[in-house]
Amino acid sequence: MSSLRALIRDDRGSPAAETVLVLPILFALIFGPLEVGNYFLSEHKVVKAVRDGARFAARRSFDDYPACTPTAQVITDTRNVTRTGIIADGGTPRLGTWTDPASIDVAVVSCDAAGTYTGIYVNPAAPGVPVVRVSATVPYQLVLGDLGLTNKTLTLRAHSEATVTGI
Repeated sequence: MSSLRALIRDDRGSPAAETVLVLPILFALIFGPLEVGNYFLSEHKVVKAVRDGARFAARRSFDDYPACTPTAQVITDTRNVTRTGIIADGGTPRLGTWTDPASIDVAVVSCDAAGTYTGIYVNPAAPGVPVVRVSATVPYQLVLGDLGLTNKTLTLRAHSEATVTGI
């Protein structure tokens, strides 16, 4: 009976027990904001990259959009500019997980082939004025995945549209 009373009164392990109880909360307070901040920074990079790609594709010649369809060269160059920031192949991706150029889609979403477009851009070769859309789907690896705690991968998606100016 005395050993039971001694065990109940013994408080030598209480700091360890308190640490075990508080550690998950402390872990969430440290890594939660880090993960959220990194996610939003990565999302911002993808949105900016897609916007840059749409601007690049919109400033191509009307000759690069025969029958309101982007040429293979426009698609390749726009994918490179969107993913790496440069036209040439082999640049460094804006995000480490953005390795696949095919994750970027370049397409014309509308084209006034009837010739009724009344905007400020006029295609002298044909009546249609294409509107190009650049969209991307990029894998996002969690920071906690780098620590070996999880292997979950999220996906970042963004798109942007611009009217081809024929410059």
